[in-house]
Amino acid sequence: MQAAEQERSVFRAIADPTRRAILDRLRRGPAPVNELASEFSQSRPAISKHLRILREARVVSEERSGRERLYRLEPEQLREIADWILPYRAFWQVSLGNLKTYLESEK
Repeated sequence: MQAAEQERSVFRAIADPTRRAILDRLRRGPAPVNELASEFSQSRPAISKHLRILREARVVSEERSGRERLYRLEPEQLREIADWILPYRAFWQVSLGNLKTYLESEK
């Protein structure tokens, strides 16, 4: 997969709120698919599809241990998104700072 395609797939992977919730859960540590599925109202097959998309985007990895599959967060792939969003964060901090200054000067 080319770098641009990989980046787009990471953005697509995290666009879904359920997949972001799965990533949030995996920040606490690895988990088997059944444990992950038990934390959501969706079916296990639906969670497995979300995990497949996250795995294809390489933001999670899968390790098989016997009959169980353990999923682990791979945060390095999210660095591109963090790098992309950083200028927006700075923009909002400056904008909110300007708003605060303006509102305080109106008093």
